[in-house]
Amino acid sequence: MKKSLFISLVALVFSVAALVKVYYPCAKSVDAEAQAPVSAPTAVAAVNVEEILNEKPEIIFNAMQRYQQKMQEEAMAEARKAIQENLKDLNEDPNSPFVGNKNGDIVLVEFFDYACGYCHRLFPELNKVIANNPNVKFVFKPLAFLSEASDYAARAVLAANRQGKFVELHNALFTIEGPLTEEGIMNIAGKIGLNVEQLKADLDSDKIRDMMAANNELAGKIQVNGVPTMILNGEMLQTIDGNVIQNSIDELKK
Repeated sequence: MKKSLFISLVALVFSVAALVKVYYPCAKSVDAEAQAPVSAPTAVAAVNVEEILNEKPEIIFNAMQRYQQKMQEEAMAEARKAIQENLKDLNEDPNSPFVGNKNGDIVLVEFFDYACGYCHRLFPELNKVIANNPNVKFVFKPLAFLSEASDYAARAVLAANRQGKFVELHNALFTIEGPLTEEGIMNIAGKIGLNVEQLKADLDSDKIRDMMAANNELAGKIQVNGVPTMILNGEMLQTIDGNVIQNSIDELKK
């Protein structure tokens, strides 16, 4: 049994027990005067839990729903704290490619994967936001959640950044037709004017691998569990709707 499921079931048992005590605070005898006082454990044991749950099956659902909500709130609080503790690595990492205003007061960081379908859907939406907000700093942190090709593509764009062509390769990989392959990535690199041999050497270097390791470690610290995930001025933002992103930026500008 998975640990998370076990913990959920234990929490459910305690929640149900607590709710049972709320609905039935004591197991009172029909003839209280004729019997001796009953200890608390015996009173609880006297309650027929099965009958109560048959009568009110929503107790289980409500208990689990409240438990899940509590866990989500605690996870969000922990993630928010972790983001604040790692804000400098998010917003000011000199190795991370960025566009826009380097010294902007508003910073949006995107964690993404080149093999992610939702990331591809976000790509044109985010490009519109970038075009409309030249004073915002947009930082890019590629991950490799989905495949080996994701890792190769991520290392390739980080290496392309060293040649001043991150944006060109980034945009090309998000508009490529068909699956990502090493050969395809290199063909695109040559077409957009990258030194392919230098790119190959750089993407296999310890420096680039260390950058990827840093991205993965940072994503783990702030609980990035899926892509795309954005961090806007220290707050997690998960959407593929450009209007939602723009509205969030507008609120910060106020």
